[in-house]
Amino acid sequence: MSTRPTPLNWLSIATLGFVWGGTFMVIEIAIEGFTPLQVAAGRSLLGALTLLAVCAATGRSLPRLSDPRGGTIWLCAIAMGLLSTAVPFFLISWAQTRVSSAFAGVSMAMIPLVVLPLAHAFVPGERLTRRRLAGFGLGFAGTALLVGGGAFASTGAGGELWGRLACLLAVVSLASGAIITRLCPPTRVLPLAAASLLVSALLMVPVALLIDGWPGPSGAAPLAALTFLGIVPTALMIWLRTTVIRSAGPSFMTLTNYQVPVWSILFGALVLDEPIPVQLPAALALILAGLAVSQWRPRAPAA
Repeated sequence: MSTRPTPLNWLSIATLGFVWGGTFMVIEIAIEGFTPLQVAAGRSLLGALTLLAVCAATGRSLPRLSDPRGGTIWLCAIAMGLLSTAVPFFLISWAQTRVSSAFAGVSMAMIPLVVLPLAHAFVPGERLTRRRLAGFGLGFAGTALLVGGGAFASTGAGGELWGRLACLLAVVSLASGAIITRLCPPTRVLPLAAASLLVSALLMVPVALLIDGWPGPSGAAPLAALTFLGIVPTALMIWLRTTVIRSAGPSFMTLTNYQVPVWSILFGALVLDEPIPVQLPAALALILAGLAVSQWRPRAPAA
């Protein structure tokens, strides 16, 4: 059955959009001292340790295999760790060495357009209606207008085509992870999010050590950026993201992706003194219209 988003759900996606809007800028700092694979592994490890510490402090344990549906929950956690964190973390970090941050931002806005047909096929109550499709289309149009045609212009960087393909693969991976998060059997959200990050860390850390070895001296700024990435956008926001998907559904959760470029531009203006695009008001109008259309539901007739 479809779930009507609550005010807390709306506040949650606003928080996610705000935090993730600044994440691309922080990743740029982190990859100045670490390889993309080290950034992905470090985020997963720090995120897992953070949520495991929260679980210990609150007296919550990870799902037990002996519990009813425990095996299924762990299979979902493994898939979530792979599709929602390990794979996209690496792909996005690697892609940002070859594509512009604008292209990375607009590619993330494609996530709702991938989630819609997947949710229609696999998630009860998440039907692909014309109204919902129109709303998400308006949101994507607003994002594309905001980022501008320059997002698709060639930067001349080596391997740029592969970088763009990596962004698109990250989109498909994140969308698939959102569907699995929703379909996971009933369980506590915090242990589920911690288990998924633990799986991601167990996958990524050995691979990073095998391929890139131990990180060398990175400098204070990249180290601080990686620490921030692991605790805030990874641990806390994945906990919040999992909560929203479980309560309001994957399609609603993807509304976050249209906010990310807006916050990215505002952070660029405030922190890096970058100019604000003149098309920002029109883009915001399209994005807000998309939010309204996609979430509008006619009132039930009075009994």
